[in-house]
Amino acid sequence: MTAKNGIGALLRPEDSVLVLIDHQPYQFANLHSHEPTMVVNNVVGLAKGAKAFGVPVILTTVLEERGGYIIKGLQDAFPEQKPIDRTTINTWEDRRVVEAVEKTGRRQLILAALWTEICLAMPTIHALEEDYDVFIVTDASGGVSAEAHDMAVRRMTAAGAVPMTWMAVLAEWQRDWAREGTATALTEVLADHGGASAVAFAWEMQLLAKRA
Repeated sequence: MTAKNGIGALLRPEDSVLVLIDHQPYQFANLHSHEPTMVVNNVVGLAKGAKAFGVPVILTTVLEERGGYIIKGLQDAFPEQKPIDRTTINTWEDRRVVEAVEKTGRRQLILAALWTEICLAMPTIHALEEDYDVFIVTDASGGVSAEAHDMAVRRMTAAGAVPMTWMAVLAEWQRDWAREGTATALTEVLADHGGASAVAFAWEMQLLAKRA
């Protein structure tokens, strides 16, 4: 595992792989730790950001026929990808998902899931045992209650996972605005999904345009 402090502890696009777990209608129906529309916005922004940085994204669902298809925003971001549909509650017990991660050769494992206390906690704790550096995106995940989400984040953190928010993930991937190859794509993602930051950015662009 990498260092817990210093620059080596930060996320790097070339070492990251993102797994998005069970963002499906059935799971959203009992999501009460967050406003569901916020989680939709955040996880789609996270996925688009990963795509902009060339970070592999693995989509997975559980019992798709009963729980519903993965949300449209995620499928639209990766129209060519068929989510891995599982029967296992613990994603890390499905060899297809593990093998997809292993195929990337990357060790910074970034996870977001519904629900936090089950579908995020289980694979996080499991993958930590296999020496992955696991980062959990808390605002692109959610639980059946605020307490359930909070207790799960505490449990995973105690086990060694690193909690982050989706915009912090993208910021660590970018690290330097002089990296022009990804800066434009990142700002486009933030403009679409960044909330108040998007409003401020649009205002700044409007001012710059007037001065041009």
